[in-house]
Amino acid sequence: MYKYIANRLLTAFENMFLRVKLSEYHTGYRAFSREVLTRLPLLENSDDFVFDNQMLAQCVYFGFRIGEVSCPTKYFEEASSINFRRSVRYGFEVLQTTLQFALQRAGIIHNPIFSDKGKTLEGESETYYGEGMPAASQRR
Repeated sequence: MYKYIANRLLTAFENMFLRVKLSEYHTGYRAFSREVLTRLPLLENSDDFVFDNQMLAQCVYFGFRIGEVSCPTKYFEEASSINFRRSVRYGFEVLQTTLQFALQRAGIIHNPIFSDKGKTLEGESETYYGEGMPAASQRR
């Protein structure tokens, strides 16, 4: 029950500050164009659960169109790998990302996740995709 209530509250908070109307931000069911994946400064984002949320905030900040596909959300013990403690941490990180977005938009702060000079996958493509691969696999 706490996950459902937190999802609804966080979604309302994000819609208010991001000035968009998404039905929810937290299931993780997403599809992105190649342009989004190469232009957003994704390497500035967290390596934890909040990554998806940061990416959605970046899409809004950089003006990408977001479409939604309906996806049922079911809350039961086996449905998620995140425990209560980590879900509370995730909730605070979502609040932090949302406030960073609003402060960046207002020109009060400068955060690398909302910088057009931030690290992108395209700028790192040779090392990002080639790491750990045998030399023969790296040839094109």
